[in-house]
Amino acid sequence: MKLYVYDHCPFCVKARTIFGLKDTAFDLVILLNDDEATPKRMIGKKMAPILEHDGRYIAESMDIVAHVDGLSGDRVLTGASNPTLTDWNREVTGPLYSLAIPRWAHADFEEFSTPVARAYFTSNKEAMLGNFKDHLAASADYIATLNRHLLALEPMIQSPDAVNGELSEDDVHLFATLRSMSIVRGIVYPPAVHAYRLRMAERTGIDLHDHIAS
Repeated sequence: MKLYVYDHCPFCVKARTIFGLKDTAFDLVILLNDDEATPKRMIGKKMAPILEHDGRYIAESMDIVAHVDGLSGDRVLTGASNPTLTDWNREVTGPLYSLAIPRWAHADFEEFSTPVARAYFTSNKEAMLGNFKDHLAASADYIATLNRHLLALEPMIQSPDAVNGELSEDDVHLFATLRSMSIVRGIVYPPAVHAYRLRMAERTGIDLHDHIAS
């Protein structure tokens, strides 16, 4: 199996997560961000992640998760979801993207290994989000908002190995969110949240971005 991704992309993180949780081998392929031809050849449009398996292509992160979880062996995402966590993820998306996207644009990711690829990302995301400089200038307010949300998340985490005590799709979504946060310096992770994100990084084999946070 080959999984085509961008390193920074939270949807790609969701797709990658299931391979680690299932201990399933795969080849990871990082696409250049301005490479439109490769994904269009596979699925007819530019997007990631894309899974290539047995001569077919699967797009959409949670479709990939469901496909891989249904392969050999028992499913691992067997737990029930918590609607409060769904609401929490939705509420943090705005301030998180306002912080993370401008930082991703300047980070040393393989998908931005050419100036053209980095410029492509910046142009497209500024058209969506607005001027990066304005969002960077407002970082303190966004960070304060996320830190308040993280305090609310703390009592929801039942175990470092599974947010609801048993692995579920909530773990896929939550870890992707927390991994995106790791590019931001100044985020304060309460103890249970910190233990959870470290354990999930270990179990999935997906590195956090603490070391390049800005």
